Amino acid sequence: MSMQQTSWQRFKDLFLWDQSQGFGLDISRMNVGQEQLGSYEPMLRDALAEMAELEKGAIANADEGRMVGHYWLRDAGLAPTPQIKSEIENNLQRLKEFVLDVHSGKISAAKGQRFKNLLLIGIGGSALGPQFVRAALGGGADKMRLFFFDNTDPDGMQMVLSSIPCLAETMVVVISKSGGTKETRNGQLIAQAAWRAAGLDFAKACVAVTQAGSALDKTALEEGWLARFPMWDWVGGRTSLWSAVGLLPAALQGMDIDALLSGARQMDQATRVQDCRRNPAALMALMWFISGGGRGEKAMVILPYKDRLELFSRYLQQLVMESLGKREDRSGKVVHQGLVVYGNKGSTDQHAYVQQLRDGLNNFFAVFIEVLTDQLSRSQGESLPQGYVAATEEVEPQATAGDYLSGFYQGTRTALYESDRESLTITVEKLDEASLGRLIALFERAVGLYASLINVNAYHQPGVEAGKLAAGRVLELQMKILSFLDSSAAQSCSVEEVAAGIGAQESTETVFKILRHLAANQRVQHEIGKTIFDDRYRRV
Repeated sequence: MSMQQTSWQRFKDLFLWDQSQGFGLDISRMNVGQEQLGSYEPMLRDALAEMAELEKGAIANADEGRMVGHYWLRDAGLAPTPQIKSEIENNLQRLKEFVLDVHSGKISAAKGQRFKNLLLIGIGGSALGPQFVRAALGGGADKMRLFFFDNTDPDGMQMVLSSIPCLAETMVVVISKSGGTKETRNGQLIAQAAWRAAGLDFAKACVAVTQAGSALDKTALEEGWLARFPMWDWVGGRTSLWSAVGLLPAALQGMDIDALLSGARQMDQATRVQDCRRNPAALMALMWFISGGGRGEKAMVILPYKDRLELFSRYLQQLVMESLGKREDRSGKVVHQGLVVYGNKGSTDQHAYVQQLRDGLNNFFAVFIEVLTDQLSRSQGESLPQGYVAATEEVEPQATAGDYLSGFYQGTRTALYESDRESLTITVEKLDEASLGRLIALFERAVGLYASLINVNAYHQPGVEAGKLAAGRVLELQMKILSFLDSSAAQSCSVEEVAAGIGAQESTETVFKILRHLAANQRVQHEIGKTIFDDRYRRV
């Protein structure tokens, strides 16, 4: 049998197509056979059983006694209690009513202007989800333009502020589950200062998305913010897109959030199927497991052939790496598990790192994402901009720009296969709210199943908390340094003298870095010494 015939038969055997969703998964370019698939079915069935228990309300994070319920947000009927079901439904309805009032002008800015811009202040999952949705579905016809503070970089925040057309027409959504996230709190204070400098009432532009009773919730209540929407302890940051975190900005932009939720709900249903060969999330999790030897030995390279999906790799980095990157398994054994994710978009990558993918280290598998329809298919439609050129415009006889994009995807896939590089392909008929919901839900389900296969808890993140605590210690040390320099204002001090003066000799390197940062920003005076380690510092 020829290679072409063999490949065609293998493709037919290993290509899963769901007509009802306009969705396909091709695993024919992975190093796996039909018999091998069958041998893993007992493991996958156990993983599916664990996920079924999570959906019923089983405790997923024993450290915090938390359930995992982002599935309920797109299908409230699955909620384990009538109270949770009611909260989900009532808050979704309240969110929709709020958005209608904003779009109609019933809710307006402090001086009566209609809100035309939206500044979202959040970090991690509180920003990545809305950023990805905006990039994937946003356009010139959006009812509000969306901007982000997603870090505590003052220069970055100033750059965003300078790009907002009119602060008086800008709503601010502050997102922090705990209400005490430092980066978000800093962004809120910087925005508040900008509104005050412009003579605007900050509270009359603000919405809070947070847990009930948090510091942010109390501030919003006391200051009379426009609205408050909940975050629940059973929704993690990296899956919070389905709550007000993602739905509120999407709806304010004019996107069809019901279709987004419906697409995710359809994928949830498709990935509960017990026949593992017909379950796309189970198949995808198994491909990750086999390719990486159950140890994450190969990176996952996300290659969407669609500009609008460029941020998908960034979104998946948090979803996958925060969920799976764990020091210990669920029994407490040290395993150092994880799955590296990176990517950008095709065909840009063919002029970048695809050279290494084909000819360099064989330490990855690729995930191609193919969108059959060349134009965005948003439910609300898009107004055509000046100079609009249809996707059917030919750049050569019988060939459009989209034809070339498809050709480059297929060519890259073939080139990798010829070099014994593994890849799987996800195909969607079109890009719209429903298909985006399906894509995100697919990876959420695959992450949960893969975590069961490698026996780690996908729903906690002790490493993130450790970083926050370490950062807090640095800021505490900085306050001690400034107090010490205040008390020694008449004389300059070396790094070692400052460290000794505050009893932090074991942290002299950190003292050095703090002083360098303070000096660079003219908050302490800096005297150049014989070497950089001999420099001296005093309070301004």
